[in-house]
Amino acid sequence: MSTDALEAAPNALDELLKHALIERCGLAAGDIDNIAAAQTTLKVGFPEAALHLGLVTKRDVDETADAISQIDPAQTPGIIENALRRHAGTRFITVTNTEFVKPSSKLVIAHEQDSERSEQVRTLRTELLLLSNPGGSTNIFAVLSPGEGEGRSQLCAELAIAFAQIGRRTLLIDGDLRRPSQHHLFGAPNDRGLTQALATGSKPKTLGVEGLPQLSILTAGPPVPNPLELLSGGRVERLLANWRNDQEFIVIDTPPIAQYADGLSLAAMAGRVLIASRSNVTRQNEMKDMLRRLRSTHSQVLGAVINNF
Repeated sequence: MSTDALEAAPNALDELLKHALIERCGLAAGDIDNIAAAQTTLKVGFPEAALHLGLVTKRDVDETADAISQIDPAQTPGIIENALRRHAGTRFITVTNTEFVKPSSKLVIAHEQDSERSEQVRTLRTELLLLSNPGGSTNIFAVLSPGEGEGRSQLCAELAIAFAQIGRRTLLIDGDLRRPSQHHLFGAPNDRGLTQALATGSKPKTLGVEGLPQLSILTAGPPVPNPLELLSGGRVERLLANWRNDQEFIVIDTPPIAQYADGLSLAAMAGRVLIASRSNVTRQNEMKDMLRRLRSTHSQVLGAVINNF
């Protein structure tokens, strides 16, 4: 990742530098509290306050900052991964669910941390963290692809798992009301879900995931004859407004754009999109048409992923 890209996300970098320094220097909870107090008093950043208190050295700060500035997207940023994992449990609130499901074997990142697939998903996660909304506001994005069989649903699930693995409160929404997949990927019941909440105004039923206390799933729910009308109404926006108070990341699965306009409606409400495609599967003319239609939503395109798995 280029230095320009890093400079575009100063708040995310400050957070990464903070936790990387905590990891490198083995700072205890009391040290962190003292640094926070010094930040308030001196009106400086975390590194400067830690230097002032003598809890880190200038070399610690310089070498850690240099390591972050040279992040290579093709490799897992070990120091950042370790820092985020170490402090995940103390920084965020666990989501409480009454029913729990398990990730299927297809979701490799939940079962094989050292696999090539898991490495690449974590790299993508780091890039998305660098593009996070400033000020701690909820990050909502829809994952779009032109056609079927491009790995969109699996990518949604794996990214949601990846965010939850570092302690980020994450909600995975199956917005594909045509041919939903998330309940299959997690072995979940689909008797209640998004369609029911939108059609009846009832409270959405989210599911917890065993081993991932920060992850919740909202399945698509039973099929309905008017999915686009449901998704285009104000109820989706109201649900998203409520979830903004509870979640740090909301990942939305969508149906293929070449066949249905549902994803465009969800993209407009999310405001940010990640585009998925698959080598030797995605048609160039369908991708161009999707990008053309996406412009009308005024959504920010965070990036594109070419699926090779």
